[in-house]
Parts: sequence; structure tokens; C-alpha cells
Amino acid sequence: MNKILPTSTAGSLPKPSWLAQPEQLWSPWKLQDQQLIEGKQDALRLSLHEQQVAGIDIVSDGEQTRQHFVTTFIEHLEGVDFEKRETVRIRDRYDASVPTVVGAVSRPRPVFVEDAKFLRQQTRQPIKWALPGPMTMIDTLYDAHYKSREKLAWEFAKLLNQEARELEAAGVDIIQFDEPAFNVFFDEVNDWGVAALERAIEGLKCETAVHICYGYGIKANTDWKKTLGSEWRQYEESFPKLQRSNIDIISLECHNSKVPIDLVELVRGKKVMVGAIDVASQTVETPEEVASTLRKALQFVDPDKLYPSTNCGMAPLPRDVARDKLHALSAGAAIVRGELSS
Repeated sequence: MNKILPTSTAGSLPKPSWLAQPEQLWSPWKLQDQQLIEGKQDALRLSLHEQQVAGIDIVSDGEQTRQHFVTTFIEHLEGVDFEKRETVRIRDRYDASVPTVVGAVSRPRPVFVEDAKFLRQQTRQPIKWALPGPMTMIDTLYDAHYKSREKLAWEFAKLLNQEARELEAAGVDIIQFDEPAFNVFFDEVNDWGVAALERAIEGLKCETAVHICYGYGIKANTDWKKTLGSEWRQYEESFPKLQRSNIDIISLECHNSKVPIDLVELVRGKKVMVGAIDVASQTVETPEEVASTLRKALQFVDPDKLYPSTNCGMAPLPRDVARDKLHALSAGAAIVRGELSS
């Protein structure tokens, strides 16, 4: 990417209403069989087009072909029983009924590789693809087999690495691992979480990113945020270790969050995807608000390492709101780009 301040999104974008129920996570598909395959590809094309019209530089699939950022990957693995469910605490925040790990986990076939090849055929722009991180994967399951969070994370890291290598071969330029769990389980992050993430990126030549946020704009997350006080310093726990890791890009939540911006100093030298769009609000940012967030970040990130982005995925938002937010992101980045070049 030669352009300074290249824009991108952190993850999902809303799906069209003919494909899935709008404004909800886990929305069931409205199509079946061959129609579903074609419908997903049409949605992927549409999502790409909307990113391009909005001026997004590093494009993605908008996660149009998956129901959920973690579970869709797990559904394609062996060793996890989706019929056998247990209630577990997700990220120490809310209870959920989850599938059970019943045997050794394996990846019999690629999960997103065909989708990535399809996206690659549609554009020459850089492509970013998101995968769930090992720690966030184990946090959405009941483990009746390994009986060890760390062991299961290492197994998932191996399978993620297989997928990531094939995504790279399909033409993906940046592979992002989503690790919201890094904002919760600090001891595990430092004991083995970052190491498991490095296992997942082993041997990759494309760029790699880790996305650590405070979650979608769903009630369980917004309620949790209200308990975090006037300063959110969770990044302080994981950033020093990530700064020393082999991950190329750190993606974080900035706009409308109570994250002290000087924490970005802790990953000095890394590329930083700065979340300048609030995904927990339907209020569309002004370009100037976006620019203001980026200017603050530039105190701690060199301009050639700053990637303006969204705080998190936008799947639960209305499509027009998400679209307008993407336009605001591009316009805000353009303001700051102009200031830097003058």
C-alpha cells in the first residue's frame, strides 16, 4: 500500500435483507442450497462495491458468507459437536449455550478459501481477511476432550495456520485474527495467548493483524463497558507483549471509547489500525470527528503506519448507517492526509 493512511474495516458489514435478517447477529440464511451459494457471492460483490464507492482502500469480504465471526469457522472443523451443548460464560460477560469439543479437533477441508479466491477475482485492491483468534475460539466452546484451555488453543492455532496459508495462496494480502478475548484474560494472554497467535501466523509472508476490541454494539457488551470506569486500560496488559511479537498490525478501538490514546505508544514500531468509527452507535460520525481521532493517534503512530478503520464489525447496524459511516471514515482520512502532505 503506497497510499498514506489507507482505510479499511475491522470486520463484518451488514448483509442484504434478501440474504439474512438485517440488524442481528446469528441471523439465519433466507436462501438454501445452490441459491444460498449464489446469494452469498452476490452479497460479497455488493459489499465490495459499497466499500469501493465509499473509498475504502483495503477491502474485505464484509463477512457476507458467514453467520458469525467465530462459529462459522468452528462449524467446519471435526471434533466439535454442535448438538451437544453446554452453558458457559463468554468472555466473563454473559452466559451462552455453546457446542462441545468431544474429540481431537481437525480441519478436513478449507473453510473460507473459495470465498477468498472469488473476492480476489473481483478486485485488484489489497484484501484483508479475518479469522477468529485461538483464545477467542476456545472461549466460545465447552471443552470435554482436552480439558485445558491452553492445549485447545494450540490445536486451534495449528488449524488456523493451515487456513491462513491457503488464504495467502489465494491472494489475500492481510490476514487478521480477531481476539476480543485479549481484553479479558490478561494472564493467559501473556502466558500463552500471544504465543498461540504466533503459531497461527507461522510461515506466512503476507501481512498479519490482530484485532482487539470491546465487542459489537450488543447489549451484553455495552453493559460491560459501563462497568469499566472512566479509563479503559485493558490494552496496557497485552500491548507490550504484542509489540515484541511477529504480528505486523495491531487493530484497536479508539473513537467514543475511554481508551487513553497514549496506550498506543506501547506498540510503537507496529502498524496500527485505529478504530475511528463507533460501531455501537447509529449516529454517523462527521469527517471532522474521524480526523480528530486520527490526529490524536498520530501523536503515537508514525503516519506511514496508521491505518484508519472501524472500531469493530458493523453486522448489527442498518445498511445505510454502515454505508454512511464508511464514507465518513474515508472523508476523515482524506482531511488528515491533506494536512500531512501540506
